[in-house]
Amino acid sequence: MVIKMEITKYLKKYLTITAAAFIFGAGISLFIDPNNLAPGGASGLSIILSRLFPIETGTMFMLINIPILLLGVWKFGVKFILSTLFATFAVSAATNLFKMMEPLTTQPLLGAVFGGVLVAVGVGYVLRAGATTGGTDILVKCLRLKKPHLKTGTIFLAVDSIIIGIGGIVFGNVEAVLYSIISAVVTSQVLDMILYGRDEAKLIYIISNSSEAITERILKEVNIGVTQLTGTGAYKKEEKQVIFCVVRKQIAHKVEEVVRQEDQSAFMIITNATEIYGEGYKSYFGEKL
Repeated sequence: MVIKMEITKYLKKYLTITAAAFIFGAGISLFIDPNNLAPGGASGLSIILSRLFPIETGTMFMLINIPILLLGVWKFGVKFILSTLFATFAVSAATNLFKMMEPLTTQPLLGAVFGGVLVAVGVGYVLRAGATTGGTDILVKCLRLKKPHLKTGTIFLAVDSIIIGIGGIVFGNVEAVLYSIISAVVTSQVLDMILYGRDEAKLIYIISNSSEAITERILKEVNIGVTQLTGTGAYKKEEKQVIFCVVRKQIAHKVEEVVRQEDQSAFMIITNATEIYGEGYKSYFGEKL
């Protein structure tokens, strides 16, 4: 039974990586490459070098990754690199395969946006499967070992800026650089949404004279946990109960409605919570993406 579960786990992992690699390859070959865009990363660098040397973009992607994969072996071990090597090969093969097809658009803006989305989806699901597509993915994971507070998409955007600058020099086209920037921003935002969006929630503080009634209704009607904190007003030195709760953004309006009905003079603070650990959210023992 245990062996069967392990086989199923690995099969699901590599099927996910394969599907994600093909999505990535489609984004490059059907949208980005034919529009002469180089939105960063090893794929962007591959596009640039494929214009300078008679080598297919996918093949160039594999060649660029060889020294980076060796760095990954040193930092993360052989086990991690096996899945990454598979993902890198799959991306390379998919990119060359889709290259044989006609591009889906020759409009640079459409290529930048839709290509950026597909690349982000591909990278995001490969990362969630516990691998990377090689290239800057490995460099980003290395950097996050020292700077874990930085989000993956943000680091990608910084690294991609360098590749975009090189692309601008090679293509000699300012518009191509601008479209590449759009694609890189789209990729960054979509990637963060894929990796962190499921945990986005609202962090709510409520200070009210009707805290007991509000708490009871939130527990029953919204069905979320509530913590009551004790606070003291600095001006009148009055002790008050502060309601503290985290709620998924889709149902945050229910908490607002409860407060509005119970105490329209209540003081309520609502802010975004992008990473949450604990029951119903992320595990403390999961890999930091």
